[in-house]
Amino acid sequence: MSLHALKPRFQALLRPAVRALHGLGLSANQVTAGTCAASLLLGSGLALAAHSGQLQWFLLLPLWFPLRMALNAIDGMLAREFGQASILGAYLNELSDPLSDAALYLPFAFLPEVGTVLGVAVICLANASEMAGVLGALRGHGRRNDGPMGKSDRALVFGLLGLLLGAGVAPGAWLSAVMALLVLLLLLTIVNRVRHGLVAESTAEGADKGP
Repeated sequence: MSLHALKPRFQALLRPAVRALHGLGLSANQVTAGTCAASLLLGSGLALAAHSGQLQWFLLLPLWFPLRMALNAIDGMLAREFGQASILGAYLNELSDPLSDAALYLPFAFLPEVGTVLGVAVICLANASEMAGVLGALRGHGRRNDGPMGKSDRALVFGLLGLLLGAGVAPGAWLSAVMALLVLLLLLTIVNRVRHGLVAESTAEGADKGP
């Protein structure tokens, strides 16, 4: 189960905004590149803030994650519904997400309660889970979005963490425990995506062979 299941309803809410942006002449690739650039800039700033102990800036995360999710949905809708799909767009989409995720998760690695090893582990496993999802599409069986810790779920978790830290909740053992739990859930997500991808592959092979 993942928040990804709510995506169709989310997209329906965004459709008026998508039409408005198209009317302004914005392209899907411009939205993708701009969203990634903003994530990299914010992540760099928060890393500096974490290093200097100015955790109030983490309040930007619960504001940015929902907006980023909306922009990620908008670029896909512009591409599909207004004939803007392109090979370049596909590359931009697949490259920008892991770069943005890494930038936005990295500030937590600068917190002593998390540390470099745990912080980098979350980044690597998050990107590995997305790679596992993409491999399903490469095999022609559709992208795997199985949970329990997909991109939308991670946005919720890190948004909440940013809210707590920015509001003044002191980082402590609880934060290390949350990050360790994220590692376990990301490992489970990778296993689920690979397992379901193999099932889809086996089903397709059986259908090709026929009765």
